[in-house]
Amino acid sequence: MERKIIFLDVDGTLIDYEAKLPQSAAKAVDQARANGHKVYICTGCSKAEIEQRHLCELDGMIGGNGAYVEDCDQVVMHQGLSKEDVKHIVDWCNQRGLGFYLEANSGMYANDYFMEQGPETMMKYVQGKGADLEKAKEASKTIMKDFIHLSNDELYRSDVNKISFILKTYQDHLDSKIEFPHLIANTWGGKGELALYGDLGPTGITKRHAIEVLLDYLGADAKDTISFGDAKIDLSMFECCAFNVAMGNGGEEIKEAADYITSDVNDDGLYNAFKYLKLI
Repeated sequence: MERKIIFLDVDGTLIDYEAKLPQSAAKAVDQARANGHKVYICTGCSKAEIEQRHLCELDGMIGGNGAYVEDCDQVVMHQGLSKEDVKHIVDWCNQRGLGFYLEANSGMYANDYFMEQGPETMMKYVQGKGADLEKAKEASKTIMKDFIHLSNDELYRSDVNKISFILKTYQDHLDSKIEFPHLIANTWGGKGELALYGDLGPTGITKRHAIEVLLDYLGADAKDTISFGDAKIDLSMFECCAFNVAMGNGGEEIKEAADYITSDVNDDGLYNAFKYLKLI
């Protein structure tokens, strides 16, 4: 059996939108690794967020949408925002009254506005993924506990992978592209112009680039890669991997780009796909 290198998005792929790891997904990853395949997560989350998620054993991770690459606890690449860029973004968001958090490997650092606006926005995020109001309230409370509240000058940090900010309107995202033309601006947490968050990260950083860096480090070939995702941000993984799987709960764009569509994350989606691909 050819040994494969598998890249898994996290939210909505390996775990559900309430940050719970389905038992069947953990079993699939454990069995695949026992069969000699390598399994990495490839996520927008920072290392600090991942450590709070209590995932199964993995071979390594790509974090910050490609800013950070790790293989067996060995840092392969780490490219973050400059302190000047962080200060500029912090000041710009505060002037607009936008809640934001800095995503660093050491933690997630939030401003005053985020502590006020975050709970409701996180509820909307979880509800948008299918949870009822009560579950969304619980999930939001749990998620908010992970943020470290800092005062303004403490937010001028030099260890930041990227910054996510709450969109009052979609215009905030469009304005961020004009204000920070040298950075990559994305949106997440909602569909199209209903996006909940904008984010800003260093240019040249994508999931695709990080996978290419990791494959080069491993001396591995892209023909042996398989990727799994549920959202538009995962399309860059699909551009460089040999076989691509969309989750049943994924958006239309990712499904159209996929070689195979599995069932929902909470309907044994990962396990079913691993079986279909004969990884287990």
